[in-house]
Amino acid sequence: MSEATAEKTKRSDEGSVTVSERTLLVFDLVGEYCGLDVNLVREIVHVPPRITRVPNAPHYVRGVINLRGTVIPVLDCAMKMGGSQTGNTSESRIVVAEFEGIQFGVLVDAVREVRSVPDSLIESEDSSSAGSIGTEYVIGIAKMDDGRLIVLLDLAQLFEITQLLEEDN
Repeated sequence: MSEATAEKTKRSDEGSVTVSERTLLVFDLVGEYCGLDVNLVREIVHVPPRITRVPNAPHYVRGVINLRGTVIPVLDCAMKMGGSQTGNTSESRIVVAEFEGIQFGVLVDAVREVRSVPDSLIESEDSSSAGSIGTEYVIGIAKMDDGRLIVLLDLAQLFEITQLLEEDN
């Protein structure tokens, strides 16, 4: 069970039932609601007026920012998935995430909420439901009671972080 998966026990007349759920940061990205395990998220920051470009970086690396003395690469999910560059609006944010000790920022269109989602509402990846997001970057789809679909992203796969770690070793 991942760190973001919690088990809650509900009491009923028949006894106790264990319900597993995940806590997600929900945000807008390329016209879709996307979710990210909150345990990967370190903080959410406004997009600074200037992101410093990095020469010879992959096309989806928008540049780097200085976050309280730490240089954080800023990655654009939309560009990585073959779309156009994410535009900066007043709602745009950088979600600073950490995976296996590597910190990076992910540019998103808007942050919506933090919410718990029962595992029973999450289905494994389904190309017809993921919309404009490639299925290789999707852990699953949460089908919410209100009709919304939340695409659960695999940032490590999306930005090939596991491969980077293997190259370093």
